[in-house]
Amino acid sequence: MRAGPARLDRTDESPAGRTGRPGRRRRDVVVLRTSITVTAGMLAGLAVLTACGPVRMGQAAITSDQGISTSTLTNEVSNLKAAYNASHGSIQLQFPLSQAPQQVLSWLVRFRIREQMAIRNGITVTPAESQRASAAIAAQARQSNVTLSQLAVANGLPPDLLPELGRYQAIESALVRKLDGGRLPTSQTGLNALSQQLNTIQCRAASSLAIKVNPQFGRMDYSQLSVIPAAPTLSAPQGGVPTPSPKPQLTPPC
Repeated sequence: MRAGPARLDRTDESPAGRTGRPGRRRRDVVVLRTSITVTAGMLAGLAVLTACGPVRMGQAAITSDQGISTSTLTNEVSNLKAAYNASHGSIQLQFPLSQAPQQVLSWLVRFRIREQMAIRNGITVTPAESQRASAAIAAQARQSNVTLSQLAVANGLPPDLLPELGRYQAIESALVRKLDGGRLPTSQTGLNALSQQLNTIQCRAASSLAIKVNPQFGRMDYSQLSVIPAAPTLSAPQGGVPTPSPKPQLTPPC
């Protein structure tokens, strides 16, 4: 699961009453990718301080004037690893386990960005809407014969943060409804334009937060809204020649 540029897919039928048009089909914004694979990589060590500015002591990252403490990150990484170990090998991670701190911190930052998107665009969601969004993601997971908790762990999200994931998705769905005026474009060109509009809003929200990542944990890659190791990584398929990872986008491209 990578939370990069938004993608609009044809999925469930919207509940009657939400749009005022019962039975109207919508495209929900896909958050989780159900293709769970193991990535091979070599980690070259965390040593480089990027041009993100200083981070206060005890903080893993800072978004605007709010910190994400190292103790919070440590606890969530422990939750992720405990869930993974409890699976006894039935969950295949999409990342090396050594990068669990980066994966978890990425989600904590993404949640902050999504909240900023809601604030900047006058979006509010109810707990019921968040629960419906979680149920929709869980239904997608079941199509691949995995539980939502398993899918979350495979993608670096501790299971105790699943309620946050539901809100994350509900905010995005509400924003899409607002942008499309209650009617999705029927052409691919129109859908692409809507996706680009959503990506721009996301990028500007991220930029407004002036995100700073403690170099102990890495640096921010805005192309995927991910925290990546501070040193470059090499990756290659089994038996292949290692190649550099794609160059990260270290500043918001908006």
